[in-house]
Amino acid sequence: MKDLRSTDTTHREQYPIYLQRSPKAGMARNSNQQCTFGRDLAPAPPNVPAELCIRVTGRAPHDLSRTSLCVIDLLLRGDLSRLRSEEVADHLHISPTTLRRRLRADRTNYQHILDHVRQHRCRALLDKRWLPGKSVAWDLGYAEVNSFYRAFRRWTGQNYSDLKTLYL
Repeated sequence: MKDLRSTDTTHREQYPIYLQRSPKAGMARNSNQQCTFGRDLAPAPPNVPAELCIRVTGRAPHDLSRTSLCVIDLLLRGDLSRLRSEEVADHLHISPTTLRRRLRADRTNYQHILDHVRQHRCRALLDKRWLPGKSVAWDLGYAEVNSFYRAFRRWTGQNYSDLKTLYL
């Protein structure tokens, strides 16, 4: 039997593709060429803040499924007024039912993640300066300002109008 490590390429055709050697690291690879085992095809996991993952699910990011991490990442970067669970599922190329099932496996749901992402983004918005409630509510995807005020009271235990006195 021939040695697979040999540099002779005349016998390469007789071996199946999964037994052939991959190109050397120094050689340029064709951009549309796929890796033998698909290692190059998998995108890197989303970079989600660990403290947010712990608040949402009570678990560290490395303990969560890729689906949960992708949902959190999409909500952190996306327009919250337009991102609904159906659009997130479509972006992940899964059905809404599969999205709910996978989130349930991580002991969470879409609304719970959305609420914590809104709270996280609210903190980031208000860290530097005070903003009117209407603009914060709009940035966080609330249809009504009063819904934001109720959520803010639930998150912090104080009214949004009390926050203004701290900044002014």
